[in-house]
Amino acid sequence: MTTKNSSIATGVNVALLRGINVGGKNRLPMKELAALFVDAGCEDVRTYIQSGNVVFRVGPTGGEEISSVISTSILSRFGYRIPVVTRTAREFQETVRANPFLDAGAETDKLHVMFLAELPDSASVEALDPERSPGDEFAVMGREIYLHCPNGVARSKLTNSYFDSRLSTTSTSRNWRTTLKILDLATGAG
Repeated sequence: MTTKNSSIATGVNVALLRGINVGGKNRLPMKELAALFVDAGCEDVRTYIQSGNVVFRVGPTGGEEISSVISTSILSRFGYRIPVVTRTAREFQETVRANPFLDAGAETDKLHVMFLAELPDSASVEALDPERSPGDEFAVMGREIYLHCPNGVARSKLTNSYFDSRLSTTSTSRNWRTTLKILDLATGAG
C-alpha cells in the first residue's frame, strides 16, 4: 500500500453515497453528481467509479454539513433519497491503517468496510451476533465496520440492513480495492 506516508492537504474530504447505480436503480451519472458538489461550493471534485465515491475540497467551514446538502440536492433533482456518508481524508486514511484483518493475513479481495453515518453506542455493538453469518467476521471500530467474508459478500448475512437496524445508523459499504483507490485519490496518489 503506497498511502501510509502520503500527505493529505487540508480540507480534503470523501463522500460515499449509498444505493446509486446498483442493479439499474437510482441512476445518477457521475458528471452530474460532481456538478452537485461544485454547486454546493466544493472544489477539486473527483469521482471514482459509478457507485458514488467523491473526493472533494471544502473551505474552512468543513465538510460535515455537505452530507445533507448533497442528499437534499439529489432528492430535489433526481427524486432519490440517497444517504451520503462523509469522512475527512485523514479519517479515511486512518480507516485503511486500522483494518484488523490485514494484520491477520486475510486475503484483501475478501475485505470490505462499512462506513457508518453515526457512532454506534457500545451496548448496541455488544449486542451484535458474531455468529450471524458463519465463516464471516466483522469488527466494529468507531464509525467503521470491517468485514472479512471468505465466501463472498453476496452470500454474507452481514448486510447494511442488519447493521443499520441493530446500530440505529446508516451505512454504506466499499470493497477493499475501492477503499484503497479512494484513499489514493484523497492523498493525491491516484
